[in-house]
Amino acid sequence: MKFETIKRVILAAIMLPFVFMLIEGVVVIRSSVNQYWNLEKDRQFADVLARGGSIAATEILTEIGATRRYLAHPSSRTAIDMQQSRVTLDRERRAFYASLPSRDALDEGLVGELSILSLAYSRIVAARSAVDQGRYTGSDPGSIYWYAALKQLAVVDALSPLISDPVLLEKSNQLMGILLTYYGERLITGIGTRYLNQGASARLPVELFVQGKVMLGEGMDHMVFHSSAPVVRHIVAYLGRSSQVKADAITDAILAGSRPTRAVHDVWAAAQSERMSFLQHKMIEAAQDIHETGENLSTRSHIHLTRILALCAGLLILATLVLLLAAKGLRLIDRLTQDRETLVGELRSAAQTDLLTGLYNRRGFEVAASALLTQAEHGSRWISVVLFDLDHFKKINDIHGHDAGDAVLRHVAGVARENFRSFDLLVRHGGEEFLALLPDSTPDDAAIVAERVRLAIEAAEIPLPSGDVLKVTASFGCAGRANEATNRNFEDLVKRADLALYAAKASGRNCVVSGPILPPPVQEERRKAVSGGGFDSRI
Repeated sequence: MKFETIKRVILAAIMLPFVFMLIEGVVVIRSSVNQYWNLEKDRQFADVLARGGSIAATEILTEIGATRRYLAHPSSRTAIDMQQSRVTLDRERRAFYASLPSRDALDEGLVGELSILSLAYSRIVAARSAVDQGRYTGSDPGSIYWYAALKQLAVVDALSPLISDPVLLEKSNQLMGILLTYYGERLITGIGTRYLNQGASARLPVELFVQGKVMLGEGMDHMVFHSSAPVVRHIVAYLGRSSQVKADAITDAILAGSRPTRAVHDVWAAAQSERMSFLQHKMIEAAQDIHETGENLSTRSHIHLTRILALCAGLLILATLVLLLAAKGLRLIDRLTQDRETLVGELRSAAQTDLLTGLYNRRGFEVAASALLTQAEHGSRWISVVLFDLDHFKKINDIHGHDAGDAVLRHVAGVARENFRSFDLLVRHGGEEFLALLPDSTPDDAAIVAERVRLAIEAAEIPLPSGDVLKVTASFGCAGRANEATNRNFEDLVKRADLALYAAKASGRNCVVSGPILPPPVQEERRKAVSGGGFDSRI
């Protein structure tokens, strides 16, 4: 498998699981963010419910009572109480509107109820001005406050469908049930009290009385069918008391047109007053419970937000680690690729280079010579070969050992490399024999270069591993021909140089011989046997 393919496979093995983990992490984070926003929304709704319930259960009723006391007995004391109740209601109204979520989180029904509630509060402001101007002397503005209270209840009721948290939804139904029950009882008590305090000819406003009974029934339905909380059980148990059951019976009798005696009227009034006080206390308790639930939701939302941030941080750390590992893996693959290329280059070089001398071996020389001759075809008219051999090299091995022989070969190769021309090709031809290819050189030119090399070898002092210094000589044979594309028989040129080398050996060694000298056939066969059959490549 190619390294590029391996790189892609490793990169895919690292990145694909990470991509899936990243997608899963994004999905989890998105789900967590949605849960967080739901918690935040419910926390806001809990605040709205608590404030709205408190306004309906306390502030509006407090201002109604203070206003009626002022109208009945105008004084500085009742005026101060009335002003304080107004300030309290206005402060809670502002806090209520400030606690509302943005309009994007509200449905059309709730937006409509809020608009109606704003109009109801505008009527309260107008009623306040009329009371201050004395226009309500002998009359009661309670219906205006009553209408605002009902609209406040409608807003609280419209919030329930927007709540996601089941606990908050249950407590919202509890609060709504208690509010409806309380306002139903208040309507029944107010209408019944006015009816009984009037003369025998007074007519009972049946529709309002029935409206109170309907509100009472709706409130009980909210509590009984939507909750089984302790507060609901307390209310049901309280309404089951004998005094409260007797008061319900009197209420039904009044609705049927009966006018009870004064003693029965007093019993009924006392029971109704006690009931409304009890229900008002439960409203405040339920509103406070919702407020505490909102605080718990706030805590949960902050914890959830912390978890989201921790998850994002963990995902970011994981992404960083994966990217670092991927980068490290890619760098490792690149390094392995470079090492591989280097190793292949070294192996290729080793396949073409003589390990002892660092010169070309025969295989490398064939490739380099072919390229050199091809390039020289159009710029060179001559090509020459110099073949040289160390004199009496076998004695060096026999006397000093093969390590000394290797040292001599290495040193001679270095001397030859320094003294041949830079563009000449030099090869260890075999054993102690070397060959050089000289482009653009006649046989005479080659002989001049060979003489320079011979003198350098003769003058060299070769240090041996034993510490001794050795001097050697070499014999040279040169041959050349015209460099023509039609005549590429390089083996023949080497043979002629070999013949010249043989002539140099025969002439006493340590000399240079140039030219085609033909030896006897027997001698030529012996030279072939020694050199391994000559240079067997054709270029």
